Amino acid sequence: MAGPVMAIDVKIGVLNDRSGVYADLSGEGSVIAAQMAIEDFGAAEKGINVEIVSADHQNKPDVASTIARQWYDQDGVDAIFDVPTSSAALAVHEITREKDKIFINSGAAASEITGTQCSPNTVHWTYDTWALANGTGSAMVQTGADTWYFLTADYAFGHALERDTMAVVEAMGGEVLGTVRHPFPGQDFSSFLLQAQASGAKVIGLANAGGDTVNAIKQAAEFGITQGGQALAGLLIFITDVDALGLQTAQGLVLTESFYWDLNDETREWSARFQERRNAKPTMVQAGVYAGVLHYLKAIEATQSTDADTVMAEMKATPTSDPLFGEGEVRADGRKVHDMYLFRVKSPEESTGEWDYYELVATIPADSAFRPLADGGCELVQ
Repeated sequence: MAGPVMAIDVKIGVLNDRSGVYADLSGEGSVIAAQMAIEDFGAAEKGINVEIVSADHQNKPDVASTIARQWYDQDGVDAIFDVPTSSAALAVHEITREKDKIFINSGAAASEITGTQCSPNTVHWTYDTWALANGTGSAMVQTGADTWYFLTADYAFGHALERDTMAVVEAMGGEVLGTVRHPFPGQDFSSFLLQAQASGAKVIGLANAGGDTVNAIKQAAEFGITQGGQALAGLLIFITDVDALGLQTAQGLVLTESFYWDLNDETREWSARFQERRNAKPTMVQAGVYAGVLHYLKAIEATQSTDADTVMAEMKATPTSDPLFGEGEVRADGRKVHDMYLFRVKSPEESTGEWDYYELVATIPADSAFRPLADGGCELVQ
């Protein structure tokens, strides 16, 4: 007969924006999602004592680095989760490798995280710039929207999203007429939008996120840009952005996400429980934190260890399975693979009630939703 299982202490850090342009899509909601994963997994009953710490990185790489170092060196944190803002995420990614801990990213998008800058210590869970470009970019070009002008957040994420979308547009025979970079975070987008309008491009691609995207779309509406016949492509739109904009302004936007609360019975049930605590439906980033914590805890249970190499090997060897993303896997490069979805934002008339915002246009199957393993330039791929 097996003896009693030793209790295991695990400390996880949820590091994100708790006060700025990405607070709604990550923030306290990601902490709630992590807590729900611990409860749903039944960690306490399995002898796994999990403590969560959280902090605000203010979207600054230096702040993120300082917190990550303190967590790993002094506070005994085993793994860091979430970390939106690609510049901050890349900083945490490097420190995690240096300290031989685990980083499960849900919030950031730069595809370098599992490409040229891949690490044996990082899993990139929810989405990335390649998947967004592949989904929204290719869908719009296929409808004949073949000339583009980019309005881009001037930091790592914006540059990556612009680059990956530009590659898709040009590969499909489209043309990029120009780009303009805006400060991050931005306030006044009028001069940038007027440049984009003057280009005559059929599509203005918004390579930004969160509050920047919301403000750019609102200001575009004031200038009558879409009424003038140009389309806005929100290359990264979250359900919280649509909620902030309202359907009157957001209707017709085409976007790519990896999660939506109303996809199926399981996503609806979990999202209802989340909403009881957060008073909002979850974003895909918050859903990704939940699923990432769940997979991490399963690996700890299976190995009876918190050693980074042992746990990561188990996470990559075991298929992922959770109620929010369904079945998937963590590839050798750290890319977590699952279906992605192309949505269109409903008009006010089409919506049946609160948070009923998306119409599913297409499901992009896991095997084609993310950059092929051999194409990323990751040194971990044999």
